[in-house]
Amino acid sequence: MATIYEVSKAAGVSLATVSRVMNGNAKVSEKTKEKVLAAMSELGYKPNAIAQSLASNRSNSVGLMVSELHGSFFGDMMSTIESTLRTAGKHAIIAAGHSDEEKEQQAIEFLLDRRCDALIVHAEAVSDEYLIELAGRDVELVLVNRHIPELAERCFYTDNELGGYLATEALLQRGHRDIAYISGPLFKLDAKARLAGHQKALAEYHVSFDPKLSFEGGYHETDGIAGFNHLMQTGQRFSALVCANDEMASGAMTAAREAGLDVPSALSVVGFDDVLFTKYLYPKLTTIDNPIRKMGNAAARWVLKHVYKEKHQPDVENLYPPSLILRDSIAVKTE
Repeated sequence: MATIYEVSKAAGVSLATVSRVMNGNAKVSEKTKEKVLAAMSELGYKPNAIAQSLASNRSNSVGLMVSELHGSFFGDMMSTIESTLRTAGKHAIIAAGHSDEEKEQQAIEFLLDRRCDALIVHAEAVSDEYLIELAGRDVELVLVNRHIPELAERCFYTDNELGGYLATEALLQRGHRDIAYISGPLFKLDAKARLAGHQKALAEYHVSFDPKLSFEGGYHETDGIAGFNHLMQTGQRFSALVCANDEMASGAMTAAREAGLDVPSALSVVGFDDVLFTKYLYPKLTTIDNPIRKMGNAAARWVLKHVYKEKHQPDVENLYPPSLILRDSIAVKTE
């Protein structure tokens, strides 16, 4: 097996220069870099990852802390981040916090103990103060789907309140006034913001928010089923339903069919997130595009540019607005 000394000799450069090339040091000229890479290729030399890490004080790994592992939303986010990092020769180490403050902190500290060069965090239970303190420890931290003014340039997020507003507005514009709502768990910031958007849209159309037409779910398909059944048992009439994510919308549509209600002629349904399966439901689900892939990609590229000094990486936006994806699950109210 070839050694770094043989690469140095074949390229006609010093050991230090070979080391700089392996570690991506910008001070090496392009001509010298090409000579070293050619020698490495000719000799079949592959640098030892651990030795390379020690020499550069980099692990070439990025910690990814997510609040949950289940569901298409988190799968889309993790897949996008991992792919962007892997293309750049970096590795993602994933830990989950299960939407619990103590477990989220434990997951973050676990990743720091693994010498991750940066952390990409989707946290729902830890406080803003904890994350600000973490950044103050000189941890290279970026946040996905969360906005903290003190860390604004490191936050990649959407406007969840606007998304909730757009979902309800689409129904109001089609004549619906008795609109039920299944929220996510209201200790989560995104769930709270989406409900606020729903209430704002109702108020603008002079429709009172009726707590009896609201159910707090947990972002799972079973919560959509439970929420729909609860709303039916109240005896309150409703012609439309907004669900705070697509999984709950899917569950609610299943429960509606089992109750003999046709979607959308008897019940209009709107979801939130625009995950892949929404295109394959019957009817296809009208939903809100929550651009999590764009947010995840932006977070990964920020790390590559600002932590790994990849100057060719483009500047990225911080705010990714939601939008209505109009499909087949809502209709104009005719009665």
